[in-house]
Amino acid sequence: MVQKEILNSTEKVIEIKNLYKAFGSYQVLENASLDLYKGENLVVLGKSGTGKSVLIKIIIGLLKPDSGLVNVLDHVVDDISYEQLLALRLRVGFSFQNSALYDSMTVRENLEFPLVRNRRDLSKQEVKDLVEEMLDAVGLSQTINQMPSELSGGQRKRIGIARTLILKPEIMLYDEPTAGLDPITSKEINKLINTVQKRYHTSAIVITHDLTCAKETGNRVAMLVERSFERQGSFDDIFNSGDPQAQPFFDYNFIQ
Repeated sequence: MVQKEILNSTEKVIEIKNLYKAFGSYQVLENASLDLYKGENLVVLGKSGTGKSVLIKIIIGLLKPDSGLVNVLDHVVDDISYEQLLALRLRVGFSFQNSALYDSMTVRENLEFPLVRNRRDLSKQEVKDLVEEMLDAVGLSQTINQMPSELSGGQRKRIGIARTLILKPEIMLYDEPTAGLDPITSKEINKLINTVQKRYHTSAIVITHDLTCAKETGNRVAMLVERSFERQGSFDDIFNSGDPQAQPFFDYNFIQ
């Protein structure tokens, strides 16, 4: 298994500085700083309860930070209007852990939904073409008329990614993309994440516990430990360092 190379991009698409977030007396993030560079996949590793999901919600403006800077595509998320925030969210795609497909809609209708809601300038033929393009991109053209209940877990993940990708976002946020999947299907999802990066020139944050996913998809890895990012670098830089904070991840992962 080959680790991905670190990219040399210097253009920041997400900049987070000294982020602090607490819920009452419970501190979730403290002095957390992180940059995502154009064109790279950045993996965020952290145990449950370390603030990974809170981080994502702050990036897309669902939660407000208590202090610190969150700049996404040259917009300070906490300082823009609601209309500007809605426009920014169209440029940032969020792939949910559970795929978040509508059970009452076919695959085609699930993919059409974000277009009908957000791209009313498109003709019916343009919508049809985009749906077919996205299904081809994730390798599931044959499922177009199926219901989500007829799909496997891996297929639902792929359709969820296709639905997120259909608005052609500049940034992709993947929340535990391989959770609950068998090793073979997980490798297919890892390959898809890399394909999306190359084909659509996306930048991405990949939140995962899966070290295979981290090594195969991440140009860089950031470890979220004790409310802040303690280590950042290539996969090998972090896990060959002898850092005792990295060791717990091996307690529930197996790397070939």
